Amino acid sequence: MPLFSIKGDRLERVKEVPFKSERKDIQHVTESSLKEVFGFEFVKSELELGTLRIDTLAFDEENKSFIIIEYKIDQSFSVIDQGYAYLALLLNNKAEFILEYNECKSQSLKRDDVDWSQSKVIFVSPQFTKYQKQAINFRDLPIELWEVSKFENGTLLFNQLKSPETSESITKVSPRIEKRLAILKLFSKAILNRTVRGVSFLVFFTPNSIIF
Repeated sequence: MPLFSIKGDRLERVKEVPFKSERKDIQHVTESSLKEVFGFEFVKSELELGTLRIDTLAFDEENKSFIIIEYKIDQSFSVIDQGYAYLALLLNNKAEFILEYNECKSQSLKRDDVDWSQSKVIFVSPQFTKYQKQAINFRDLPIELWEVSKFENGTLLFNQLKSPETSESITKVSPRIEKRLAILKLFSKAILNRTVRGVSFLVFFTPNSIIF
């Protein structure tokens, strides 16, 4: 998306510049302004749990849900398998996430205070491939893609990539979200167990294999 500055009665295009560092250029500045960018409450940076590390853990006060944010510079990753792996980590370790929130925020959040069905993963990257964009081409998918652009005048532009309104709603396959979450947890146990044993592999999730 182009950005213009006003010069008298003319518009002058602002040059886009590349990001040099994932953490410094994208993660740190986003975390410091998380409320302004996404409307979320910052909880913790670089949270390690099991074999995975979460870049940013946030909390959506409006929907009472946890949000996981991952930052990417390159495009060599799958939004589906990584996204569901992080969701599985969250759903299988609810007590740990509650404890992390309470310790970081000095609050007394309880498990029943959280709407776990509203949990989601957000990927932030300067660019996504066409396959990554097509992978989230379902309405109500708990994975979001946000493109971020940096300009020479110090401006950052965040743009959410949304699926078309005509896209099939993933919840139509199953009206019961809890069933989807239960199946997701079942799949995730196999992922975590195999990872602990040192076996490396990819798992591809499709709507038909996760939701009935």
